[in-house]
Amino acid sequence: MLNQQDKSLIVGSAAGAEAARFLLLDQQALIHEQGWLKMLAPRAAGGVEMPLPQVVRLEEAIAEADGSVGWVVTLCAGAGWFAGFLPPDTAREIIGTPNVCLAGSGAPTGFADKEGDGYRITGRWDIASGAPIATHFTLNAIVRGEGEERIRAFVVPAAQVVVEPTWRSFGMRGTASHSYRIDGAWVPASHGFTIDPAYATAPGTLYRFPFMLLAWVTLSANLSGMARHFLQLAQVIIAARRQPPASAQEVLASAAMALEGARERMLALLDQAWAQAEGGDSVGAALDTQLREASMALVIAARRAVGDIYPFCGLRAAQEDSDINRVWRDFHTASQHALFCP
Repeated sequence: MLNQQDKSLIVGSAAGAEAARFLLLDQQALIHEQGWLKMLAPRAAGGVEMPLPQVVRLEEAIAEADGSVGWVVTLCAGAGWFAGFLPPDTAREIIGTPNVCLAGSGAPTGFADKEGDGYRITGRWDIASGAPIATHFTLNAIVRGEGEERIRAFVVPAAQVVVEPTWRSFGMRGTASHSYRIDGAWVPASHGFTIDPAYATAPGTLYRFPFMLLAWVTLSANLSGMARHFLQLAQVIIAARRQPPASAQEVLASAAMALEGARERMLALLDQAWAQAEGGDSVGAALDTQLREASMALVIAARRAVGDIYPFCGLRAAQEDSDINRVWRDFHTASQHALFCP
């Protein structure tokens, strides 16, 4: 898990990363030294292939230290998971890149035109967290020239990508979730892949686990981590107030209890789903639904906890240069992810 030294480095650099609008060099170095961006990539390709329940708990702990670092690690490690669906030689080449980082976007806002034994890709994609340090970008594109049009995923080296500095959110500034475009870059067919257990090229349990479930549990854990951090900061502020409202501690305790209960339920169901997958079975439909619902319930509990406690924190929580305000802004930005918004 996250040790105290690493946590202190992340926490100590959080304000600086926000001001710089991207992770500082010491944060980047820590991420690469710990191999966090390779923790979901296949071991055979040079990755760590860490069990998903362990990954989720680590990502939550990183997000609790700082939302931007947690989000970049989560999104870029998640893109590294795609190596389990690439041809093994291509996966080894990509994951073996020094300081490898895969950033990307899931929206199919570009085209891949069949050309020879590869594809020529053109388009523009939004919100690629970690874009400034990406060595590769993943994307979905509409394939043309092979009969009926279809959507396919690709990975493209950063040298063929133009990053556009468009990230202007009031929170999660350190993620530098910029847009990017590709102007007719050619990639071999081996850089295309299908995100489906039936097309996995790596044999591990990770690559039998449903992609959308992986997204639900990793992203909801980030919001849980940020909400927990907010409550910790709020507790200090409320305790220091000269005349805190009589109900403040009661509301704080209730919010923390509800958040922890939702968190424990999601993690318990995740452990159950992982055990099922490790046993060689696909995650059953009922358990899949339960885990998605538990992930959303965790997001709702986190939203309620932050919303219920904020009014008790006074003007300090409204000051842009305060830690609690940064965490508040990060939380509300991250919670607007399309997965959590109807």
